[in-house]
Amino acid sequence: MKDSYDIKSLNPRKNPYTKELKKQITIKIDNATIAYFKELSQENGIPYQTLINMYLSDCVKNKRKPVLNWE
Repeated sequence: MKDSYDIKSLNPRKNPYTKELKKQITIKIDNATIAYFKELSQENGIPYQTLINMYLSDCVKNKRKPVLNWE
């Protein structure tokens, strides 16, 4: 076994999944919304952050837009 390895020469290809990586962000979500997704997560055995991500991804996939009424 070598004492050190040149990692760049071992695998010069770019990661094909780079586009699919997640990015950590900070977002303010009201308590009722978090409670709703936490309840769903307990029912389904899926972490609530994963459920929120799945829902938002579905909105993107289906080009769903929020209905905004400013009165």
